[in-house]
Parts: sequence; structure tokens; C-alpha cells
Amino acid sequence: MDYTNKIKKTIKSLEHLSKNQGIDLNDEINSLEKKLADIYPEQDSHYQEEKKQHTPWERVKIARNLERPKPQDFIENMIKDFIPFHGDRLIGDDNAIMGGIGYLKDIPVTAIGTRRGKDLKGNMDSNFGMPHPEGYRKALRLARQAEKFRRPVIFFVDTPGAFCGLEAEERGMAEAIARNLFELSDLNVPTFTVITGEGGSGGALALSVSNKIYMMENAILSVISPEGCASIIFKDSARAEEAASSLRLTAFDLFELGIIDKIVEEDKDFESNLKPTLDRLEEMLYDDVFRFSFMDEEKMKDQRYNKYRSIGFFEAEKAQIPEKLLSAANGNNNGNMNGRNNFLNEVARFFGLK
Repeated sequence: MDYTNKIKKTIKSLEHLSKNQGIDLNDEINSLEKKLADIYPEQDSHYQEEKKQHTPWERVKIARNLERPKPQDFIENMIKDFIPFHGDRLIGDDNAIMGGIGYLKDIPVTAIGTRRGKDLKGNMDSNFGMPHPEGYRKALRLARQAEKFRRPVIFFVDTPGAFCGLEAEERGMAEAIARNLFELSDLNVPTFTVITGEGGSGGALALSVSNKIYMMENAILSVISPEGCASIIFKDSARAEEAASSLRLTAFDLFELGIIDKIVEEDKDFESNLKPTLDRLEEMLYDDVFRFSFMDEEKMKDQRYNKYRSIGFFEAEKAQIPEKLLSAANGNNNGNMNGRNNFLNEVARFFGLK
């Protein structure tokens, strides 16, 4: 994934360079796009077909379906001998966050998830899946405990976002989320996040600083809800469907952007028969948890650091492009074959592909 991200970043930067410098780089861009498609050809073709099955707005509605399996269902079906723990040791226990210890097959793990209901009473009991600050502090307490006993941590996330009430602000919601981001980024044990349904804003991000992020096929992850985005951008929440397409919030969009690492296919009857789908997820998780558990600690933390450092495309302004690269670009534009080869070598070095 890191290598594919470098190629994507290079393509974006070449497009920017071509547009702003008036240089014809279509051959180079097409060559890199072909290289990208050749890395996982069958997987890419399959994902493109799956992506067309539903529009982004349809996937938003599927992710929010009350009958959809919730994080507590994932934990119940995948984590054997699960023992729940409670409280943040500061304020109290937040029912919107559940966590404890158990086994992923034969590997002891700490499992932490947001809790959501499938009816009105269940949602009221879990505050509609919106954690309070004490919920995030409980999650961090359990992650630190996992670090102490050398257990990998698995997060299961389905939340519209952190609770934004007055009492949450009074108890330090912003600090609690920021503390999680800070502490989890340097945790000395492997961490994994599964977005099971709706991943909303900082409420989801606070449990998503992980070595690997998995997303269920019909899950979503976004900085803001489509309705909120439409209200701000279009001044009309009724245009949420249009906003959903622009936000690139589906698993397929986020995989293409290099933000998530794996998409978990869902069976057609996932809502009524979740076991086959969860069995596939369990195998994927087990392989990665096993591999990362034997990884050198510093190498494991470096992988997590580099994963987040590589997210996003760097589009340089003219003043930020090294003079050596601009000079090589001009030589390429003159149609000289040596100039073109020199340019490609400079690009490869500049973007770390050589």
C-alpha cells in the first residue's frame, strides 16, 4: 500500500506540474497509471465492479440500517471468552463504548467497540452510538492495559460521531479525542480498526489510529455526515445525496485514496446471517494480528507512522518544485529522448520511487 500511495502521489504531482507548467506529461502519467493497475489487476477489476453495485448515498443508508450487525455483534461472534471491563477511572462508565479481553482464535487480544442499538430502547441505552469523553478515556485505559500485557488491540467502530452535548464539552471531549490520537499513535502493541457501519468524524477517528484499517463493504467513513456537508456547502440538507457522492466516503473510495487497507466483502444476507462474512473477517484479522505480533516493536510503530504520513497527495506549487526537476521537465518538453529519460529519473528520485 505504501508503494501504491507513492505512485498515486506521483501521478497527482505530475498532473499538477503539467497543468501549471504547460508541459505534456500524458505518456508518463499513463505509464504510471498502467503500473498501478498492474499491481493488483484482478483485485482492482473486482473492486470496480463491486463499487458500481450501489451509489454512495445507497451505501450511507445501508450503513445506517437498524438491522445491520453492530460492533457488539462482531465482538460477540469473533472474540471468544470475552470479558467486558467498565469505567474510565475518572468519571464513570460510558455505555456507548464497550471493551474487554478475549481471544481471536488462540491469540489473546483487547477488543474495544462502539455500541449501537437495533431499536429505540437499545439506542437510548447507548446514546445512539455517540460516546462521551469518559468512553474515549475508557478505550484508552484498556489500550494502555493491553500494552502492559502485550496484547494486540482491535477496535470495532460504528458511530455517527462523538456526543456534542454541553456536558461532553464540560468534561473535555476535545481533549479526550486528541489524547487518544496522541497515545494510540505511539502504542507499543499492534492496533487494528474495523469500520463496521458508520464512521463519523473525530468520534470514529479517535479509535482509528491503527496499523491497519479494515472497512466492511457497505460501511462509510467521513469527516462529516452528508446532511451536515449539504447544509454547510449547499445551505440545503435535502441535497445530502449529492454531498455523499462528493465526500468519497465509501470503502472503495477510501481504499483508492490509500486511507484504508482492506475491504471486507459482505454476503447478500449479511444482516440476517452474519457468520460467513465474519468468518472471512476473522481470517483476515488473524493473519495480520499474528504477523504484527512478531514484528519488531520499532518497526511496527514505524509502519503505523508511515501509514499516516503517506495519506494525502502533495501538490507542489511552482516555487516548491526543485529547480533541478523543473529543468529536467523543460528538457523533456523539448522532445529530446535523453531529456525525457533524465526527467523520469529525476521524478522517480524526487518522489521516492527509486
